[in-house]
Amino acid sequence: MKPIAVAVVGTGWCGGIRAETLAAHPLVRTLDVAEVRPERLAEIAGKTRARVATKDYQDLVAKADLQAVYISATPESTHYPMARDFLAAGKHVFLEKPIALELAEADELIEIAKGKNLKFTIGYSQRFNPKYAYVRKTIRDGTIGKPVSALVSRHITRGLGTKISGRIKLSPAAMEATHDLDFVLWCLEPARPVRVYSQVNFGAMRAASGKDIADTQWLTVTMDNGLSFVVGGGWSLPPGYPNFSTTWIEMVGTEGVVMVDDSHRDVVVNTVGKGMQLPLSTMPGEFVEHTYAGPMAAETVHFLEAVALDRPVLVTPEHARMVMEVYLAADLSAERNEAVALPLKWPKKIRSVSA
Repeated sequence: MKPIAVAVVGTGWCGGIRAETLAAHPLVRTLDVAEVRPERLAEIAGKTRARVATKDYQDLVAKADLQAVYISATPESTHYPMARDFLAAGKHVFLEKPIALELAEADELIEIAKGKNLKFTIGYSQRFNPKYAYVRKTIRDGTIGKPVSALVSRHITRGLGTKISGRIKLSPAAMEATHDLDFVLWCLEPARPVRVYSQVNFGAMRAASGKDIADTQWLTVTMDNGLSFVVGGGWSLPPGYPNFSTTWIEMVGTEGVVMVDDSHRDVVVNTVGKGMQLPLSTMPGEFVEHTYAGPMAAETVHFLEAVALDRPVLVTPEHARMVMEVYLAADLSAERNEAVALPLKWPKKIRSVSA
């Protein structure tokens, strides 16, 4: 077991978590970072004692000894070219969702990784949430019998929604419900989706931005075994709950049901200066002195160990591509107001319903 050289590209919220997690791990021999904002680059380089700190990710592509890279850059349009360059250079790649903006791009990345025998995975961090893992366990071990239906509802505050939707024109299905599509499809494998119907709802986000940004999007997905499930995602909760993320899960089977309240309301702080707050309520999680609250640190270490110890990745790029195809079909369904069959057949350039 030898420590390896790793890098993080993009050190904002998520990338910063990954960089700090890696800097403290014994399997990391050296850590390099790339960040376009000079002040953030200096800050994260100091925190992590980075070997190389650069504004240009191409400086890292060229490093011969670099073995693995975490791509956490925004906007999401940077994902494909960065992943392509690192994979082509023979680096193992962890890529934040989405895998790409077009199916053809995703296919190319998968082909490069396979051709070079590289580990390539996508950041669906909620798989590392113990509550979610427990739901899957009740399905896989037969506790609730044969799955009959599923429902997942996820919402975040409009402050976060404005930040996310302002980066790039992607829908709530692509940026929020995508986590839950991954989760449900993971639970139900090897069944595969064959039909998608979706609707969007407009309100606060359109009023505030003057753009056609949906508040929420709901998807009904039918699987090839006849089961159907519903996933909803939104980003317009009122600003009274800073960093608030709430999710409700129902999995119904022939022998029982499992329900999960992942609303993060179990820890409340109320102060004179700031009023009521819900700490430990973000999806990525946060550092709490000597420990970490949330799934992202565990996910980061998982990929590090997959590379250093030659273990399989939990999220395959083929699965991430399937998730992508479902939310692209959802956008197309909402635009056409009709169900869309899978697999998709359409031009490379796709107009999102949030465009």
